[in-house]
Amino acid sequence: MTAPAVVLIGAPGSGKTTVGTLLAERLGVGFRDTDQDVEHGCGMSVAELVRLRGEAPFRELERIAVRTALDEHDGVLALGGGAVLDPSTRRLLAAHRVAHLSTDLPTALARIGGAASRPLLADDPERGLSELFRVRGPLYRRLATLTVDSAGTPAQAALRLALALETTGAAT
Repeated sequence: MTAPAVVLIGAPGSGKTTVGTLLAERLGVGFRDTDQDVEHGCGMSVAELVRLRGEAPFRELERIAVRTALDEHDGVLALGGGAVLDPSTRRLLAAHRVAHLSTDLPTALARIGGAASRPLLADDPERGLSELFRVRGPLYRRLATLTVDSAGTPAQAALRLALALETTGAAT
């Protein structure tokens, strides 16, 4: 069994995939995104999956994808923003180095754009994202072994995260 070098959590628009990819390159390790794992496994986008089958089936596939990735991947692992809602996922994360990519609401809104690919935000992105921040924010903070502000460019955020990992002895 292996363990990820770091697991990235955070709100939609916090940069988990973009910053995570750059961090993995910087650390010389692989990058994996559990949303991409779900999409590959079911043959459709997360948005299509939620629209066609509902949120509950997506969350079940997400739970399996997270558990599998935590067991198999030894690089940088990005979780979907809502993965932390599952109690079994939270228990699993307790044994890992978890970095919360923190951002503010205006920055996240600007990054997600129209939110067409984010089904939970499609109707009213600002209101939906604000609610996600309220509900998930405490979980992100509680699960994180370190928190890094993802403001600025993705390269700047990746550098801040790499330096934070070095400082905490977490870099590979």
